[in-house]
Amino acid sequence: MDVLTTISDRQLIRLMGEAAASPRLRKNLNIHRVPEDPIQRLFNAMEPGTYVRPHRHARPTGWELMLAVRGAFSIITFDDRGTVQERIDLSAAGGDMAAEIPAYTWHAVVVLAPETVMFEVKPGPYSPVEDKDFAAWAPEEGDPDTERVVAWYETARPGDRLWPEKSADAR
Repeated sequence: MDVLTTISDRQLIRLMGEAAASPRLRKNLNIHRVPEDPIQRLFNAMEPGTYVRPHRHARPTGWELMLAVRGAFSIITFDDRGTVQERIDLSAAGGDMAAEIPAYTWHAVVVLAPETVMFEVKPGPYSPVEDKDFAAWAPEEGDPDTERVVAWYETARPGDRLWPEKSADAR
């Protein structure tokens, strides 16, 4: 018989501390037991300044549900050239709290408040090679331009383009 899984406030506080101490400024707590699980469920603690490279889950079952548990973040969606299509602000304090991103949709996340915790649900199994298709028009993690991109995310609105001075093919 399976045992109920519970997540305590203490676990989330510890996770937020680990995220703040991490060079990436984020840390996951998986609820699913194995990467092969058909439904991936995880808490993701994030701090302002973390860089989430635009990516998509390029498969028919590549949807992703994000729920604000603590703090606030925005989901930014893009077209194939890096132009913002939509920005959804999510907050645990009220207003919109969750959004589902359709399969094949380029998206990124920007954290708007310290100690933000998101709960994610998406189809598995998880495969690091196949899980994400990263946008060629955005810098890789660790690139010096990532700080500039995170600052741009904070104010990006529909119609804005990540690299207006460059063609999408130049990145």
